[in-house]
Amino acid sequence: MMVAQSLTSGATGWPVAAASLSLLTVALGLGAWIGLRLERDLIEAAVRAAIQLLAVGALFALIFRSAGAWWWAWLWVAGMVVVATVVVTRRAGSQVQRLTATAGGAIIGSALVSIGVTFGFEVIDFDPVSLVVVAGITIGNAVPSAVLGVNQTVQLCRDRVGDLEAILGLGFDRRQAVRFMAPRAAKAALIPQVERTKVVGSYDRVAAGGCASGRGRRGPAPGHVPGAWHGGHLRRGRGGDSCPGCGHVRPPGGGLGSPTHRLSQPLRSAHPVC
Repeated sequence: MMVAQSLTSGATGWPVAAASLSLLTVALGLGAWIGLRLERDLIEAAVRAAIQLLAVGALFALIFRSAGAWWWAWLWVAGMVVVATVVVTRRAGSQVQRLTATAGGAIIGSALVSIGVTFGFEVIDFDPVSLVVVAGITIGNAVPSAVLGVNQTVQLCRDRVGDLEAILGLGFDRRQAVRFMAPRAAKAALIPQVERTKVVGSYDRVAAGGCASGRGRRGPAPGHVPGAWHGGHLRRGRGGDSCPGCGHVRPPGGGLGSPTHRLSQPLRSAHPVC
């Protein structure tokens, strides 16, 4: 039942396709206006992406409506790990010893951690489609970071040959030399993902502010406790303390032990913003 619900979505059909094509048209127009000469590449990328998504969607529907959906899901995850490992190995600009085993281990570890945290804390329902989606997102994010990490490591070693010779001359072994150089490359490889996460947090705060403004116009959320203190966010005023999200006012003069004082203690409310 959960698999069927996951495969059912109202965000399909020609309106969605038209919206996607409109974005492609805007990109083509801007590229032609600026003179980037990327029209052919954009069209080719869009066609390839459409074909791949249609193929994956058809395969999703065929596999996850079968009786062995769980087996197919785990097999799909294993296939993604293999493909991602091959991609990292091929995209690395230099030949690195044991790169395939290292890349495969890193991708498997990141996927298992993401799956364990997401489903272990019941963030979303654990079903075959969700398993493939969570693993796919994690692996897709891990591949660029892994490729960048390999290339940064090789480039750093080439640029700092003198430092490597110095620490090896001081008696450092191979493992110690790697521990000396690796953190710099790892930090550089993680910067794009960290910056992307910062943007996601900023978007969430903007969205939360919009929800608070909209709720203030519509009235309090169901189950909201008037005058309650939510995480310390109360606006002071002559008429009492007011919640900035919903506008509820607590009468002034609530002393220690009074009902208003007891309401001022932190509690979890249905109000999701303040």
